[in-house]
Amino acid sequence: MLDSLTWPRELAATFLEGWHAGNPELPVVETVAPDYRAQIEALESIMARCDRQDPAADHLYKTAASYATAGRMLGAIGTPAFTEHSVRLYGRPDYVYERQHLSAVTAARPILEVTEPLQHSDAVLQTKPDIPADAFAELLRPRIAEFFTHDPVEVVVDPAMSARAAAGGKRVKVQAGATFSDLDLAQLLNHEAFIHAATSLSGKHQPHLRVLGLGSPRTTKTQEGLAVFSELITYSMDLIRLRRLALRAVAVDAALAGADFIDVFRIYLEGGQTETDAYDSAQRVFRGGDVRGRVAFTKDAVYLEGLLLVQTFLRKLIADERPELIPILFAGRLTLGDAIELEPVFGEGLLLPARYVPAWARGLRQLSTFLAYSLVSGRIRLEEVELQRFLALEDATETD
Repeated sequence: MLDSLTWPRELAATFLEGWHAGNPELPVVETVAPDYRAQIEALESIMARCDRQDPAADHLYKTAASYATAGRMLGAIGTPAFTEHSVRLYGRPDYVYERQHLSAVTAARPILEVTEPLQHSDAVLQTKPDIPADAFAELLRPRIAEFFTHDPVEVVVDPAMSARAAAGGKRVKVQAGATFSDLDLAQLLNHEAFIHAATSLSGKHQPHLRVLGLGSPRTTKTQEGLAVFSELITYSMDLIRLRRLALRAVAVDAALAGADFIDVFRIYLEGGQTETDAYDSAQRVFRGGDVRGRVAFTKDAVYLEGLLLVQTFLRKLIADERPELIPILFAGRLTLGDAIELEPVFGEGLLLPARYVPAWARGLRQLSTFLAYSLVSGRIRLEEVELQRFLALEDATETD
């Protein structure tokens, strides 16, 4: 799907040349909307034959509907309908979860506020991206082969990629010409390989519902949330990465409100990104949309929202004594709701346990311990805590 939205690489040089000259102009992007009407009709035919009272058939229905919406979105490139379909697939960053009084963008802003001084602190070491793509791929190959014991997963250096890395069930791709750090290696393994590639392959090994191996758009929010959580719990994420995810929610929100490409470019630039990274980040928001604003691709906001949802879901499973649902999340490309709806199908043996599960999720005793503690620590309101108070508490203890 993303192939239809990719911008030509040469547009970056043209835009940045104008930026340096003090006269930036909105990129001129020529896109052709593909015609997927025949595929949409076929998907709707599948949906009509699904018994939605059956959990497996309902999953098939929702997967087909997701692809049909994606087809309509691509057919509406450059028009307001593009964003309408994008929101149906990925949501929007200003959606407020009423009981939590929280949205992705309201969560993003304090993250950026807290991390702003830290990114310039000498006490926080910065990672150095000094590993070329070819050498980086060589570091990945043995680690990936060790994890995927039953399937060959190829590592490819791809010059046509717009993202720095991506993974499917058969290959992990890294962007040619990009440079990477040691921390990037851990991030890519835990995000792309051990979540995206692993869930795809686990789904394709299902004997009765192989559609679980497809990365349908409806699973994106959970997939990215699970992958980002994997980065966090394995200490593979740094401040730059966390800020990038928060900036994405802010940027998408701004574009939907009317900010144009140059405005969004400035948001990323002021957020600490280099000019090249800021351009790449901004074009992700407007691919398929309108560089003048309001018509945008909302997918980039799902990373932070997905993380919040996944962590909340995992904590709730522990609070409600339902840890047995956790392994289901790795049995294919699933949503959080799928894990609940399909649990009886796993219990009947029609669906198999995940073939590939990351190390941090295999030890449910340790993971449950971490999540149980987070339930308690999350109740502490830091806005009412002052560092000097720790000294006062110590003095009070000595006096007593």
